[in-house]
Amino acid sequence: MPEDEKTKFASVDQYIEASLFDVEPRLTEMRRIIRAAAPGAEETISYNIPAYKAGGVVVVQFSGFTEHTSLNFFPTAGAFAKFNTELEPYATSKSAIRFPLDEPLPVDLIDAIVRFRVDEAAEYAARKNAGR
Repeated sequence: MPEDEKTKFASVDQYIEASLFDVEPRLTEMRRIIRAAAPGAEETISYNIPAYKAGGVVVVQFSGFTEHTSLNFFPTAGAFAKFNTELEPYATSKSAIRFPLDEPLPVDLIDAIVRFRVDEAAEYAARKNAGR
């Protein structure tokens, strides 16, 4: 979690550097996984956390907290349905999956979800551009 929640982050580097609770290595690893799974995505800050956009659509975001790191995205229904079994060990919310700090990051799961979200975002962008 960034030191001063009122700070407006201008870059993903700045967000990661401001992290507390020894989550910097996990955030760096999440960034690496996302970049590899979505190489064409634009890295930005959205809602003051790192975000990756493709076709003008936010594919995923990530964030760090005192007890977990999160992979965030919306809508979640498609990914939650596809990865239902794999997500059972993790707490989820309407827009996030929480990975406890005391467990290794599930690299393959994060990679698979990001790739799924890239495809989902591309389909959404195509429908939007077609006027549907």
